[in-house]
Amino acid sequence: MKDKEFVKEITNIEEDFAKWYTDIVLKAELADYTAVKGFIAIRPYGYAIWENIQKYADKKFKEHGVKNLSMPVLIPESLLQKEKDHVEGFAPEVAWVTTGGGEELEERLCVRPTSETIFSTMYSKWLSSWRELPFLYNQWCNVLRWEKETRPFLRSREFLWQEGHTIHETEEEAKKFTLEMLEVYADVVENLLAIPVLKGKKTFTEQFAGADSTYTVETLMHDGRALQGGTSHYFGQNFTKAFDIKFQNREGKEEYAYQTSWGISTRLIGAVIMAHGDNRGLKLPPRVAPIQAVIVPVAMHKEGVKEKAEEVYKDLLEKYRVEVDTREQYSPGYKFNDWEMRGVPVRIELGPRDIENNKCVVVRRDNSEKIDISLDELKEKLGEILEDIQKNMYEACQKRVKEKTTIAHNLEEFEENLKNNQGYVKTMWCGDAECEEKIHDLTGAKSRCIPFEQENLGDKCVCCGKPAKTMVVWGRQY
Repeated sequence: MKDKEFVKEITNIEEDFAKWYTDIVLKAELADYTAVKGFIAIRPYGYAIWENIQKYADKKFKEHGVKNLSMPVLIPESLLQKEKDHVEGFAPEVAWVTTGGGEELEERLCVRPTSETIFSTMYSKWLSSWRELPFLYNQWCNVLRWEKETRPFLRSREFLWQEGHTIHETEEEAKKFTLEMLEVYADVVENLLAIPVLKGKKTFTEQFAGADSTYTVETLMHDGRALQGGTSHYFGQNFTKAFDIKFQNREGKEEYAYQTSWGISTRLIGAVIMAHGDNRGLKLPPRVAPIQAVIVPVAMHKEGVKEKAEEVYKDLLEKYRVEVDTREQYSPGYKFNDWEMRGVPVRIELGPRDIENNKCVVVRRDNSEKIDISLDELKEKLGEILEDIQKNMYEACQKRVKEKTTIAHNLEEFEENLKNNQGYVKTMWCGDAECEEKIHDLTGAKSRCIPFEQENLGDKCVCCGKPAKTMVVWGRQY
């Protein structure tokens, strides 16, 4: 049976990738559109994926000493104006509140696009001595950015994220923590979501507004476009000076603290869809899947089938995230397709003959392999299968990244590479922002990062031919 015959409602992935993506978001019941343009309702199944990301990342943060708190959603305009580069970077996306309780406000309040300013204000109140440092704080919240073009999860006007904001005694300590958080993000994306990452530093043009330096984990989607997985920023004293975040140092003198911020968001759900999905629908890595296995009883009307399915369900529930599908209004074939479309890693088929032989049929979502397993061994074997699926999905993505990564020595090669095999393009670069802009205007590609792992691909800039300073990876982006 051909892939396209499985779930007819889903657009073919190769014919219209954007429509395929939207179909999956809606059909798999991850999210839905609301009455306000650019705002989505995240449905329980989509939110459960986010909860698993949140749980995994939050545990990692806490292992680094980070504590959670909550900051207000509204920020006075005067605070936003304090750091010049920051306000310029976010001004076009800000939504303003001008009235409250039917009365016009004395000062406009912005709905937070990010919270550096409010954190900085509070830090200036809370900090007095070096003995209190570092402040390692994070909040899980929503933010609002008035994006012109929106797409569920990838670029919605309101989205969920975490934003960590830390202040430190020394520059060295703050820089070290910035990179430690980047490693946490790499861990989340690679080990939980089974998506390989490219780690590196953003160019000056692409770094966060108000940062000294921005570091990123980049991912590559099925269609060869890049998606930024998470970023970690080192601010130096840009905000601490603007907001008067001072402390008495070890010599008894006043000194400004050193600051970082870092964040991942619900766009990681979009990354999972686009990195792993296929023509049957969503394909979820077992570690992040809300449902790791679904039991589908076959011939439920026959004596003992439903009862045995419930028994197996209760046994597996002790160790796995599992469901049993006892819906009577749908055929087993419909259920098979439905659960495949929702990306559940494993389907367990259980019919009268299987029960008679004390076995079941386990079907893998990643490669459609069917395995006969004794019911006595199912609880143990299922864990091995889920881990193999996780590994296989990561390796499939890794293979694609390798196939879609090319090298260009001049602009002609650059254009040809993106035309024939859209993906990452590695080049040498002189460091000039004009060349960066020219490449973007010509190809639609932006610099993804200056990778930590540098390669010498020549001594000339891909754009201007002048002496090259560094290797950069480029790509069209979401």
